[in-house]
Amino acid sequence: MTEVAASDQLLVVIDPVARRSDGESVRIAKDVLSAGAATKVCLPEGPEEFARALARRGARRPVVVGDDRALLRAVSLLHRRRELATCALSLVPVGGVLTLSRSLGVPTGAVAAARAVLEGAERRFDLLADDSDGVVLGALRIPSVPTAAPEPSATDPEPGHPWLRTCQSLVRTLAARPPRAAPAGPGPSRLRVEVDGLVLVDLDQPVEAVSVVPGAPGGAEVEVRPLSVGAAAAPLRAVGRRITVSGADFRYRADAVTGGPVRTRTWTVREGAWGLTLPL
Repeated sequence: MTEVAASDQLLVVIDPVARRSDGESVRIAKDVLSAGAATKVCLPEGPEEFARALARRGARRPVVVGDDRALLRAVSLLHRRRELATCALSLVPVGGVLTLSRSLGVPTGAVAAARAVLEGAERRFDLLADDSDGVVLGALRIPSVPTAAPEPSATDPEPGHPWLRTCQSLVRTLAARPPRAAPAGPGPSRLRVEVDGLVLVDLDQPVEAVSVVPGAPGGAEVEVRPLSVGAAAAPLRAVGRRITVSGADFRYRADAVTGGPVRTRTWTVREGAWGLTLPL
């Protein structure tokens, strides 16, 4: 880890969601950062202004004040501009979606997080880059395809007696409505999952879910849960750098963002691809 000088100039980009959700924490973070370094504060109103602020940062060190989605947006923008290698990010987590921030080791309080920006050090992390230039910083999950609820039958049970249909309709109207049936749960998916070119599961084996999480540096841990019939089926696990999933249209959840539907997608581990300032 390389120490960061507190005298660095900072570009403080405050996500609009953070301003609306917790203005007091935003104010505290601004006060602490301004007291410890030369700061330029940006208040973007949307993704385009957020992107312009980062692109025009110059020599300033970017500090994102926001939740996991704001951090992911910043990393994605710098990844697409191929600037992650030379730009360490800092984060003051403010908002309702902070699971990723906590897992990375960012302090959750505004004062502690702002002090870590000023006094901390850069730590490098792996990421998953996909073949559409998207990124995953934490967990990638592929849920099962929801099973559609059956359509009500259009068959007339008593085609020859319209008066009976009228009576039945009246009774249904006057009677208390029965409770709605619970929506059908997710059904199995048929996916082909390859890890470093080796097939972990193929289309002939229905699966309940696929997850990919960071492993040792340079690797990702892949887990496939086969559909269990009767006795529980053991998860299939592998570790690798390149993961390809294909099959029928599927959606996936990358950190706090849902992607797809796609027929195939490949994710590749980029070792030490991005930096984040953390407490010493």
